[in-house]
Amino acid sequence: MKLLAKFSLMFTVVFGIGLAITAMLAYRRLQEDARTEVRDQARLMMEAMRGVRDYTTNQLKPLLNRLQERDHTFLPQTVPAFAATQNFNFVRMRFPDYNYREASLNPTNPIDRAVAWEADIITAFRNTPNMAQLTGERESATGRSLFFAQPIRAPAPCLECHSVPENAPPAMLAVYGTANGFGWKQDSVIAAQIVSVPMDVPLRMADNSFRQLLIYLVGVLLVSLLVLNLALYFMIARPVGLLSHMADQISLGKTDIPELPIRGGDEIAQLAGSFNRMRRSLVAAMKMLADDDKDDE
Repeated sequence: MKLLAKFSLMFTVVFGIGLAITAMLAYRRLQEDARTEVRDQARLMMEAMRGVRDYTTNQLKPLLNRLQERDHTFLPQTVPAFAATQNFNFVRMRFPDYNYREASLNPTNPIDRAVAWEADIITAFRNTPNMAQLTGERESATGRSLFFAQPIRAPAPCLECHSVPENAPPAMLAVYGTANGFGWKQDSVIAAQIVSVPMDVPLRMADNSFRQLLIYLVGVLLVSLLVLNLALYFMIARPVGLLSHMADQISLGKTDIPELPIRGGDEIAQLAGSFNRMRRSLVAAMKMLADDDKDDE
């Protein structure tokens, strides 16, 4: 195997190992960054829904209460959970992979009743009063899912309708009955806001970023190998090849070949200079031998 081929193979192996290690570390980092980005997006959506709840409570409900009192009806638009959920349904038109729930163990509307994994989140908030949020992953029917949750506590105004059925508006009882949504305690955790996203969303983001990074790394590797091969050819392989060719010619008795050019002061240049001196010494010695032979004659 030629010298240039050996160097190329060595650089390919070293760069290949470095590329594999870099790719492995980058893949892990990109996956974690993708999860962080999704959590940040979920947190932003959560705050948006909290804003909808506050707007409904402070702005819409006082206006709609007058309409309810006048018509003796119950408007679900006055319920913050209803407003937030309906608002998020419009968001899902553009982001169908995201899901938002205000799950409760004792909801007024049965549709908001927590399933098993949601109930575990609510229980965790109840058992840890200082916990402000909870993030995790779970197995779902469609695969692994990432969720972000925050607790919902019962403020004093909520107890006007949710303490005992007797205090609730008759119109609300006519819609939802008296079996659910009562017995709430002030400042107790009654539900949880939960934004969930299938894991294929962050994983797909990480995979796309990883493929782009891998293309860039392979491109840099190929260009680096090409530049190194050219540098090795002109700085080492070519001069050594010229030395080898001169040695072959001299071994065949050809001493009229031109001297090697000397460029720079590196080891290759020093070797070429030494080889030129050796050639001159050899030519001089052969000439002296030839002259001695003539004198003997």
